[in-house]
Amino acid sequence: MKKTGLFFNINLVMRRSERALVLLSGGIDSTTALYWAQNRYENIQGLSFDYGQRHRVELLLARRLTRRLRLPHRTLKVDLRRVGGSALTDLSVPVPLVSRVEDIGSKIPPTYVPFRNGIFLALAAAWAEVNGIEDLICGFHTIDSPHYPDTRVAFVRAMQRAIDLGTASLSRGSRIRIVAPFSRMNKAEIIRLGLSLGADYSFSISCYGGREVPCRRCSACQLREQAWKEIGAEDHLLVRLRKEGKI
Repeated sequence: MKKTGLFFNINLVMRRSERALVLLSGGIDSTTALYWAQNRYENIQGLSFDYGQRHRVELLLARRLTRRLRLPHRTLKVDLRRVGGSALTDLSVPVPLVSRVEDIGSKIPPTYVPFRNGIFLALAAAWAEVNGIEDLICGFHTIDSPHYPDTRVAFVRAMQRAIDLGTASLSRGSRIRIVAPFSRMNKAEIIRLGLSLGADYSFSISCYGGREVPCRRCSACQLREQAWKEIGAEDHLLVRLRKEGKI
């Protein structure tokens, strides 16, 4: 597979990092990022955020996944409900329902959480600085969801610059890097990569509805369903839920 992601290095001879922090939301992209990192680093850990999201079930399943992989996992709490402005943090704002991917629209969606990824990267950088971790692994991509401003390449580059200027790592002879390996891949390509790495998506949650059983009507469900159809395989999550008698 071609190299399409972002790797921000000071120079071409920079020492390879052995420790990585994976920003783990519990969805398809961050689950793939976890397996991707596991194949490249000696020491990795997952970091999730409890930000008051209506679909907090993703946190429970993220913990189950890291336990299965015997990887350390931490959850930081930052209540973005006080900020509001998103269907994911304000229960009075309905999650848009669609019948097909083509109906998702071309504007910034109500499920956008203002500057969420910037907040997460800032907290992750602080965590990494304290714990001597150099690489922040993110599952950001924009091909399927180009209308989220905080996943774009320009945003990631700007956050890298902010981390360089706002942490003490460079003065200590190291650097906290943002690594976004899937930035120019679509969801089907991300899943294919994950499957080649042995990824188990049985415990990954994409649905914005707030339950383990997907609603299949929100944009996240539609994009996930389309991706599995593209690769010609059945979603691991649905297989597990069927075995457990939940669907």
